[in-house]
Amino acid sequence: MIRNILGSLVALAGAASAVLSPFRDWYEGRTGREYQVEDLFGGITATESGVLVSVLLPFLGAAVLVVLGVLLRSRLVVALAGLVVLGFTILWMVRQGQATGSLTVGGDGVGLGVGVVNALAGGVLMVIGAVLMKGRRRRERRPVEPYEAPPADQVDMWPPTQEPGMSTNTSPWPEPEVDPYTGRRARPRRGSRRARG
Repeated sequence: MIRNILGSLVALAGAASAVLSPFRDWYEGRTGREYQVEDLFGGITATESGVLVSVLLPFLGAAVLVVLGVLLRSRLVVALAGLVVLGFTILWMVRQGQATGSLTVGGDGVGLGVGVVNALAGGVLMVIGAVLMKGRRRRERRPVEPYEAPPADQVDMWPPTQEPGMSTNTSPWPEPEVDPYTGRRARPRRGSRRARG
């Protein structure tokens, strides 16, 4: 229970970090929402992108996956969301490196910005959250084994739906059967009692 809560909080923090990352600087003062999703597959271009067709789109999808994974307590879904964020961020880094010739890291607006760090950290936090989560408990179904017949000296304990113990009927004759219509035990006939005596 505690592991699920802790893992869920870590994964949700990672999702928040990933969703906020496109609104911060990614490279040389350009924010992540200015990169089109198409640029990740065709090469980085200078054309600016709309918010919903930018890098934000796969990160929003990953955040939705994290929320679903937390609600369903599915480690696999949460881990998949983290891998989506990491995959898209690393793919962007490869494309950006190809476009500029090399990637540089700088703190004064030159090179990789804080947004890339937020995206990478968000993906890592999602994967860590998936590892921390315990997930759902699988109920083990035990095969139903039929009752074995009791030994000859404990016949009165059979069938197993009756409580074990000595029979109240000490007669050598079988116990009277229950009438299926009234639910009462059938009374033996008078003639049968005389025959026993």
